[in-house]
Amino acid sequence: MGERRIILWRHGRTSWNAERRFQGQSDIELDDEGRAQAERAAELLAYLEPDRIIASDLARAWATAQALSNRTGVPVTADARLRETFAGEWEGLSRAELLERHGDEVARWASDSGARPGGGETRIEVADRVVAAITDGLDQLAESGTLVVATHGGAARAGIGALLELPPEQWACLGVLSNCAWSILSENSTGFGPAWRLQEYNAGSLPTPALADDR
Repeated sequence: MGERRIILWRHGRTSWNAERRFQGQSDIELDDEGRAQAERAAELLAYLEPDRIIASDLARAWATAQALSNRTGVPVTADARLRETFAGEWEGLSRAELLERHGDEVARWASDSGARPGGGETRIEVADRVVAAITDGLDQLAESGTLVVATHGGAARAGIGALLELPPEQWACLGVLSNCAWSILSENSTGFGPAWRLQEYNAGSLPTPALADDR
């Protein structure tokens, strides 16, 4: 049996990214740099021959996914479960404004997976819906197939943490994802350990095959 792959791909840059504003589920489009990032990343990811592409229905993730679809001919399926964390009253605020107005809450959110940013979603709630969307996408994938998931930074990190079966309090060990960077998980066919293994994280280049840890 072959091993399936999941490629979790963060969207390209938006004007709010450049201004360091909390986007959440606000529907902000890619800026010129973000569109260029998506084209450059799509050129590389096309070499991994995706079999299926699913994407958040927010414009920035959809446009990023469409760049890969245009190169591969694989259609994009939108799924609202892949949206970024809903962050209520925090959305639209700059980093400086967040710290000034909600500094204690920001500190709590950084360390507490049950905290609700701006009265919105917890990280666990985000992970649950992201993993559900990925699981449905995998159900339609053949053995040895590759699923590309165009989503958002926080949603991707929560999904990866859950798929790797890490305790939620350890998800923060996964660093912030760059715009248009991707992470690759491969199915663990050994029968030992979690169902998925992390092969690449926050990457911007194609993976290099590894034989084993001791070689």
